[in-house]
Amino acid sequence: MTRQSVTALPGARSITILCVDPIEEDHATLEDIFKSSPWSLYPDCVWTLESRTDLKSAWRLLRTHRFPLVLCGCDLHSGTWRELLDLLKFLPEPPFLIVTSRTADERLWAEALNLGAYDVLAKPFDRTEVSRIVSLAWMHWSEQHSAPARAKVVAAGGGG
Repeated sequence: MTRQSVTALPGARSITILCVDPIEEDHATLEDIFKSSPWSLYPDCVWTLESRTDLKSAWRLLRTHRFPLVLCGCDLHSGTWRELLDLLKFLPEPPFLIVTSRTADERLWAEALNLGAYDVLAKPFDRTEVSRIVSLAWMHWSEQHSAPARAKVVAAGGGG
């Protein structure tokens, strides 16, 4: 387990993202991006990264910890990003899945979005693109999971 964090300012919000990928170099690159400040559209947030190299250990963690976003490599040794996407549906507040791939092309992007992934990030990671996609995904996830949004779903008879 890898956890990298930046010293929090008073009142800063802490956001932890899960990365599932067998390539340790990709974990290190994301950690470097996350610890640079400010890297996201939300400079008032402290971003941390949890890393797992396989689907099984990631799923164990996801069942016990809440994550708004999961970055999942396209080339897992055991399991696939599609399997993880299916498993996320069983969580009370499913995180958004962002697929990562060295061969990110139109076909993968179309497949990922059609199956319900939030987006696709190309490798090697570009700091600007990671910032844009992760920031927007977090904004959309947090809007969907805010107290007023949950209240609207309950009031409409959609949860409870």
